[in-house]
Amino acid sequence: MKTTFMIKNSLAFILIGATVISCNQSPAGDKRSELDALKKEQAELKDKITRLEDDIAKNDTSKKNDKSKIVSATEMLPQTFIHFIEVQAKVDGDEDVTLSAEMPGTVTAVLVKPGDKVSKGQVLATLDDRAIHQQLESMQAQMDMAVTMFNRQKNLWDQKIGSEVQFIQAKTQKESMEKQYASLQEQWDMTRIKSPINGTVDVVNIKIGSSVAPGFQSMRVVNLSSMKVKAEVAESYISKVKSGCDAVIYFPDLTKEVKTKLTYSGQAINPLNRTFNVEVRLNPKDGEFHPNQVAVLKIADYAAPNVYVVPVGAVQKSSDGEFVYIASNENGKTVAKRKTVSSGMTYNGLAEIRSGLSPGDKVITIGYQNVIDGDVIKL
Repeated sequence: MKTTFMIKNSLAFILIGATVISCNQSPAGDKRSELDALKKEQAELKDKITRLEDDIAKNDTSKKNDKSKIVSATEMLPQTFIHFIEVQAKVDGDEDVTLSAEMPGTVTAVLVKPGDKVSKGQVLATLDDRAIHQQLESMQAQMDMAVTMFNRQKNLWDQKIGSEVQFIQAKTQKESMEKQYASLQEQWDMTRIKSPINGTVDVVNIKIGSSVAPGFQSMRVVNLSSMKVKAEVAESYISKVKSGCDAVIYFPDLTKEVKTKLTYSGQAINPLNRTFNVEVRLNPKDGEFHPNQVAVLKIADYAAPNVYVVPVGAVQKSSDGEFVYIASNENGKTVAKRKTVSSGMTYNGLAEIRSGLSPGDKVITIGYQNVIDGDVIKL
């Protein structure tokens, strides 16, 4: 390296000298000749530099004998391996109701708008009730008359005045009028659209003057504090999936996971798609969820405590069975050693190792494709 440095310095001095001389010489022919000579000398010096660098590289034995392969290894520690079933799911509400009018009519008032909080029994809209209201006023007068006649006849009967037939007729008339009035009152009540639950108004499809009828969706009220996740699971898992199983709900739109437990596991198989229903109750503390929101439900159907877990690819197969490579120290060197193992379940790119490994074993998890038993390795 020192020789190379000296040659490079000499080349630099020659070039500087050539520049100075060329500045002092005036004839153009002499300058051209001298330039050609310097270029030739420069080329020769470059060749010498190249040859010297090649010789130095050939004689450098610092890395010549290093044939170790670079790998990465993971030290084995017992842990719990969990296998999950993953199914598509959606958010549903126990209290998610669509409201419609109980009788045909014209809307006279809309008392709420989307987003309003409402309570059970609250009137949300009214229909035209003029005809029924007039009948109620007329019926009220008739009922008052029937009540008055009954009270008078009862007073007479209590005093043993009058006939029993007259008392029974007055009583029957009063009770009949009361029933008719109550029936008419129920009809009038049907002109009111009421909320059957406590919740939030989600949709309002009516306005003043519009005509409505039973079956027409007028409003929707949702109780967001009572939500659940529903899914369908293949019947092959019905013996493994039970209420109380650990579960994880992933919401793609929210990029959020919620750890929970299975609330309900159905026992009946749907004959159309050979699945059974499962549900998980959502806690309002976990966030705000909405009906029909997409989710992925992961149900734990298998768990093995105190086992070793390695990447699936690290478990290789041969005619003798399954094996992994571990990093072992031999004669002051780190070498790859083949070790026979027995694997179990796999999930999410990881494999359960049921036997063959010991605490502290360093399993080669990166670079295992490029080593064989006995290879020198570097971690």
